[in-house]
Amino acid sequence: MVKSKTQIATPKIFPLGDRALIKVQKSEGESERDSGIIIPATVKEDRGAKRGTVVAVGDGRYEDGKIIPVRVKAGDEVLFQWGDEITVDGIEYHIVGESSILAVIK
Repeated sequence: MVKSKTQIATPKIFPLGDRALIKVQKSEGESERDSGIIIPATVKEDRGAKRGTVVAVGDGRYEDGKIIPVRVKAGDEVLFQWGDEITVDGIEYHIVGESSILAVIK
């Protein structure tokens, strides 16, 4: 496990560019069936956004030869639209571009 100022305890996954590694939070009311299928509380309504905690962030994107840092940081709770799903040690993560992060929850 690696820990730095842009990453909290995670597997050795380091997002590049303006991407963030987000640990998905299960919504209250979700239930898991014996088969392992998880039925979310919002199954009847698709809001399109997921909630999670930023675990690690990349250095930022380059624009006109200068690096523009990512505005979220490790530990921020966020709403995001989509991302590439990965599972490490049974924990679901999404690698998300900064433009897909909709809001920081305070």
